[in-house]
Amino acid sequence: MAGTVAEGLTTPWGLAFLPDGSALVSERDTGRIKRVTSGGQIMTVGQVPGVAPGGEGGLLGIAVSPNYRRDRLLYAYFTAAEDNRVVRMTYHGGRLGAPQPVVTGIPKGHIHNGGRIRFGPDGMLYIGTGESGDRPLSQDLGSLGGKILRVTPEGKPAPGNPFNRAPLVYSYGHRNVQGLAFDSGGRLWAAEFGQNTWDELNLIKSGQNYGWPHVEGKGDRPRYRDPVAQWGTAEASPSGIAIKGDVVYLAALRGSRLWQVPIQGDTAGKPREFFTREYGRLRTVEVAPDGSLWVITSNTDGRGSPRRGDDRILRVVLD
Repeated sequence: MAGTVAEGLTTPWGLAFLPDGSALVSERDTGRIKRVTSGGQIMTVGQVPGVAPGGEGGLLGIAVSPNYRRDRLLYAYFTAAEDNRVVRMTYHGGRLGAPQPVVTGIPKGHIHNGGRIRFGPDGMLYIGTGESGDRPLSQDLGSLGGKILRVTPEGKPAPGNPFNRAPLVYSYGHRNVQGLAFDSGGRLWAAEFGQNTWDELNLIKSGQNYGWPHVEGKGDRPRYRDPVAQWGTAEASPSGIAIKGDVVYLAALRGSRLWQVPIQGDTAGKPREFFTREYGRLRTVEVAPDGSLWVITSNTDGRGSPRRGDDRILRVVLD
């Protein structure tokens, strides 16, 4: 079952819930952050300075500090004039404060800018990046592109990170990570865009190499970690993911559907698909405070076919 929470959004990308049950939503091309209540009211709370939208870049993922009630901090990943970067700013009294850099120097490009950020149960910030169309960067530990980064809330190397010479890097060999979520055991899962053949759902392990550009999908090569599940690129093109009850929900762009994938240890059960081509491209899915899923459509991103009311936020309840 799905119903519309809000509509009329322009290139919405990231979504993060506040303690009061409302959500903040980032708009890629406008650089604006909007607050959406559970009743569907939409208010613009500010525009992030320094956003330079273009291609797949712009204002992307957002995350609310796990200590928000105390520090009032909101984190955002965006494309700037020279790079992709993560900043943090206060959000209090309905207003955004000035952004402060957390991580800078992430490669930018017309494509593959990554952009998803999420706090882990360890209190650290995890950042999914893309290789900006420059494939060798994924295997280059000297670059922040094509990686999952793990940093403190201030942007310092997180304790226990695997590489001394690449202190922010948690895993590498990624093409374009736009989905990050943690299961009940505190394990990190990530969705990744393939090129022409396989899109991936990966279980992320510290220090592991996920193979791009040398392998796409399951390759059975010992030095690279295989995905737990894979789809043909016409069925998925996965962006955001969420985990509820150790079931992964994956928002598919080109596939225009919501995938449901049960987790079984280090493996995945049989995927089920919902809303196939019913709402168009799906960008983001998050678990709401009431246990439902909020799903963002992405039909105004230049690759979709906008419908009346697009883009919208859907409230989804599934068995």
